[in-house]
Amino acid sequence: VANRNRPLKDSSGILNISDDGNLVVLTGKTEILWSSNVTNTAPNVTTAHLSDLGNLVLSNGDDAGSSLWESFQHPSNAFIESMEISTDVKKGRKVEIKSWKSHDDPSDGNFSFGIEPFNIPEFVIWNNNQLYFRSGPWNGNMFIGLILPTVAFSWFSVVADNRQQTFFIGYEDSNHSMLTYCELDSQGKFSERRWDAEKGNWVKSYSIYHTDCDVYGKCGEFGMCNSTKRPICSCLKGFKPRNAEEWSRGNWSSGCSRTTPLQCQRDNNNGSGAGQGDDGFLEMKMMNVPAFPDRSSIVNGECKDQCLKNCSCVAYAYDSSIGCMMWSGDLIDVKESSSGVDLYIRLPASELDKGKSSMVIVITTVIAGIVVITISALFLRCRMLKHKGENSIGVKLQQLPLLNFEELATATNNFNHAKMLGQGGFGPVNRGTLDDGKEIAVKRLSKASGQGLEEFMNEVVVISKLQHRNLVRLLGCCVEGEEKMLAYEYMPNKSLDAFLFG
Repeated sequence: VANRNRPLKDSSGILNISDDGNLVVLTGKTEILWSSNVTNTAPNVTTAHLSDLGNLVLSNGDDAGSSLWESFQHPSNAFIESMEISTDVKKGRKVEIKSWKSHDDPSDGNFSFGIEPFNIPEFVIWNNNQLYFRSGPWNGNMFIGLILPTVAFSWFSVVADNRQQTFFIGYEDSNHSMLTYCELDSQGKFSERRWDAEKGNWVKSYSIYHTDCDVYGKCGEFGMCNSTKRPICSCLKGFKPRNAEEWSRGNWSSGCSRTTPLQCQRDNNNGSGAGQGDDGFLEMKMMNVPAFPDRSSIVNGECKDQCLKNCSCVAYAYDSSIGCMMWSGDLIDVKESSSGVDLYIRLPASELDKGKSSMVIVITTVIAGIVVITISALFLRCRMLKHKGENSIGVKLQQLPLLNFEELATATNNFNHAKMLGQGGFGPVNRGTLDDGKEIAVKRLSKASGQGLEEFMNEVVVISKLQHRNLVRLLGCCVEGEEKMLAYEYMPNKSLDAFLFG
């Protein structure tokens, strides 16, 4: 749209070549609304030609090589095949795409799309004069960190002439059977559109703007953006929010600051903090690298050493096609990306050790927790088994006459040695007399017998159930604390074995 900022109010507009050789758009009253505004024209000789590629060219006569003005060098909001978006630093000239004000108002909007050389070329989107989106550095095959369909990268080409300081982005779909173009809409989103013959309309096939993390500097200085997390912004390790109150409200623009100065900074300040260890680097996998890297041709293994030598170097990364990239000052626009590179953030040794200490604490805590749980489970198991045993023994004791310890101690004169009848593997046997005058023989379980309570009670129950006139009768038992005793009827004529075996 040539006259996008001076629209016609009716359908009387005329596209013509004026007497001075310029291409013009006129109203019905021959008022000039727009002009190609070139000065080196040849009046009455200039011609306008629309090429097969869609480029409207104004030239002097039939000499196609003497182009005076081209529509491809003054695009609106569309980037079509064979068009070039360019920046000529020496001449101060740019070819940019400019968004519409709204979807139905083609006048200049707030957003523009172009190529910025920086130290490594990137394509960017500006919101008026503020950087709104950046693609990441071009490495010859792709823009590092930019998420696009794999085939889409083959459609873009970047030509950089650092000596002449000219930079170009070209666009060409390898599938020539399909009609495509790219568009910068009024909201600043850059998308590819394809013609759908069945629908009879242009449909969006992909967009380079996916989430809020694609907005430049969303999380401020030394902040990192991850659209899959909530909140999406967090400070890099070793950093904290500059303004905690704003950060808590979801305003991350103030970014983050270091919690501990770098060791090299402390050394430069009269050696304060000496003995805290050297600086090191935190590895962050698959990152969209921060803005404005410095480029170096040194090999990968030397990046770290080169960065450590310079105290102003706060991070580095390596790409095989670009080489070593380093950053000085603040890190801006750091975000995780499935198509990024490994980024190394410079931190004091104390901050790197915190991670190790935290890991040790976590591992120790887990092990301690497992030990506590295991001991608790074993203790609970023992209590359950003991309770079960006590219940079983209680049932068995209900089947027998019980005697208490004091009663048996009195009957045997405190188990006097003079009243001992004998001693076996079970323990000593003492003669005694109950309060009712009944004589008994008390067998007291010895600790050296090795017999437990369960075995003792099983034996008691078995003996108590055996009734025969030739067997000594069990009168009762006593189980109190560590004491286990059996009370039998006393046989004044001794046992049968005395007669059998003399």
